[in-house]
Amino acid sequence: MRGRLNLFQSMMLRWRDLHPYCAVHVIRVNKPCEPAALKAHIESQLEHAGLTGLVLDRVRSLYEFEGGPAAIEFAKLAGGADPRETARLEIVRQLNTPFPREGRLMPFRFFAIDCGTCFDLGLAYDHFIAGGDSIAVLLRYCAQGYLDDAGRGRQWAPRLYPHTYRRLLLRNLSSLLRGLGALPSLAASCRRSHRAPCATAGAPANGFLCFRVDSAAVEALRRTARDWGVTIGDLFLAMLLLSVDPLAVGRHAAKRRTELAVASIVNLRSEVESDAHDCFGQFLSSLRLSHPVAPGTTVRELALAAHAETHRVRARKLYLQSLLALGVAGAQWRFLSPERRRCFLAKHYPIWAGLSALHVDPLWQDQPDEALPSEYLRAVSTGPLAPLVFAITTLAGAMWLGVSYRTPDVGAEAAEQTARAFLGHIRRLG
Repeated sequence: MRGRLNLFQSMMLRWRDLHPYCAVHVIRVNKPCEPAALKAHIESQLEHAGLTGLVLDRVRSLYEFEGGPAAIEFAKLAGGADPRETARLEIVRQLNTPFPREGRLMPFRFFAIDCGTCFDLGLAYDHFIAGGDSIAVLLRYCAQGYLDDAGRGRQWAPRLYPHTYRRLLLRNLSSLLRGLGALPSLAASCRRSHRAPCATAGAPANGFLCFRVDSAAVEALRRTARDWGVTIGDLFLAMLLLSVDPLAVGRHAAKRRTELAVASIVNLRSEVESDAHDCFGQFLSSLRLSHPVAPGTTVRELALAAHAETHRVRARKLYLQSLLALGVAGAQWRFLSPERRRCFLAKHYPIWAGLSALHVDPLWQDQPDEALPSEYLRAVSTGPLAPLVFAITTLAGAMWLGVSYRTPDVGAEAAEQTARAFLGHIRRLG
């Protein structure tokens, strides 16, 4: 076996035992779809990249790409009168279709939605194997060669076995020790946080909604962030807190659990490995934001509070706490029943929604404008941690919002109201 799973990847494998844990990217390719040629080109790209013949040894947390023919699962769908709705329904199907648990497996599934003069190329993948940046680069090579016959020889050969978090933790041992000292305050925050619903009965499943935000609104968000002295990520966290607040029924009347918490994915690639063009893999951690969100709290107040917290977390590298917590949870996991596992994190690390942001421009920056996707939509499974996940993708000034929701705990109507509340904050800031 050539590669070892990191702490976040190992926990994702535990999650996918309980709940389909996939992610999906969909891009618009500005050329008619020729299914046979497209499938052959994708298979060639995967074979050249070495991303075939994956063998997973879960007991030892090891994996290896043994190579060989790709033989991908590929489906062509008719776009119909509403290609975006066709894409949404296919994303729902893909999110709820698990990959094999272990052994030899293909961690990618592809589909194409025919729109006549163009098509949507979709890639569903077993999320433990890669982060969104690696998938964006893989899709770039799949689309690039298909768009340009002369470019079909451009193939990707990334390194496939990145470092785990061991070096990161050893290199930041002093920050790690300081983080240990901050664990009691994190535990206290979790005890003050209102718990999201977590059903132990019924089949776990994901629903999905998608929206596009134009470049003018995105630029207005960036101007607002600069004016307030925060990041656009801080703005997203603030708007997310306000949007999920109506779901936390009874929070304001509670005696103890009165705070509302959300989480954001942190990509540690720059601290662990080289860029996404050079190394294929997944390097994720997270940070958690909890706030009372009293009635009348404004987006600006929450954005400033989010900025203070995210600055503190990054300056002191407290996101390493999350990795330690994953290690502790992994040690306890084997002693929990399946029912307790489904709600273990929701009980002890309560959050209402997760935020996953991907900025695609740096990954496609040397492409001509005509080669850039005119649509780039992502979906991320909710898993057993949060009942809602907001996947935000930006490219060429525009933004796409994909909202996944855990259907036993958040209904379609409530999920849409939450998503539209988030979009409403964007419009008002614009």
